[in-house]
Amino acid sequence: MPRSVTAKRVKPIDQATGLRNMVANQTTPQVGPGSEVQLTPALPPVRVISVSSGKGGVGKTNVVANLAVALQSRGKRILVLDADLGLGNIDVLLGLDPQYTIQHVLNGDKRLQEILLPGPAGISILPAGSGVEELTQLTHTQRLNLLDEMDALEERFDAMIIDTAAGISANVIYFNIAAQEKVVVANNEPTSLTDAYALIKVLYTHYQEREFKILVNGVRHEQEAELVYRQLSTVASRFLGGPSLDYLGWIPLDHHVPLAVRQQKAVVEAFPDASASQGFHRLAEVLWSSSRLTPVNGNIKFFWRRLLNL
Repeated sequence: MPRSVTAKRVKPIDQATGLRNMVANQTTPQVGPGSEVQLTPALPPVRVISVSSGKGGVGKTNVVANLAVALQSRGKRILVLDADLGLGNIDVLLGLDPQYTIQHVLNGDKRLQEILLPGPAGISILPAGSGVEELTQLTHTQRLNLLDEMDALEERFDAMIIDTAAGISANVIYFNIAAQEKVVVANNEPTSLTDAYALIKVLYTHYQEREFKILVNGVRHEQEAELVYRQLSTVASRFLGGPSLDYLGWIPLDHHVPLAVRQQKAVVEAFPDASASQGFHRLAEVLWSSSRLTPVNGNIKFFWRRLLNL
């Protein structure tokens, strides 16, 4: 189970908590035989998960690709949003050739479902490309039209994973504050820790984001991963006080990962018995099973509402 380090504080049961509890037990009435009203559980909201890193070179996109495939292999329907502007390369990593991006949707040339790219194990990829830069410049009508397009995706997926750019640029912040769950990837390099802390600090101090999930990537053993996590969480607790950092686990340093990259495959598919592949499957299990209660607004449409400022 993931551990959490946070400043000691009392979390009162507020109205938002009540709403979350109500939605968690929500039912949908249906008319059955004899005009009797039957209650069936409502469909769970689609989880929206951003994956970011303070600096490049820590394997963030590789994490996104393999996490998506691992979750899909566990029966989850996964959509990946490639939001790394200018450097979006999850398609290259997986040997795919997108013909269209979200830019074609914004131009009115394609429907959203037409640009989805089928990936390994059945995952779907939404290539964003440079079109993401125009999301903040759309007219109100264009934003509503894009939101309508998102409606069609709501029932097709269980989760959307966002591969953001590295760093703390406006676009990285943009996607993180719109997502409901935030995964920060770090390794044992001092610059990785420093930049991961900078990302958390900006999101916490300027945007009141309080909950983060920490994944340590590419380390030799579990003790090394736990040390990285403790260093990051201790500094965040000491100097920021408020954010909660949950430890998701670690992915082993494994020579099969670059081999899979050269084959343009996810390592969990190319080398399913490799230690890194086992790490990604553990990550998928922990992330899915130990998540906190999904907020009321935790779905794709709400994500895009926040992103488009509607």
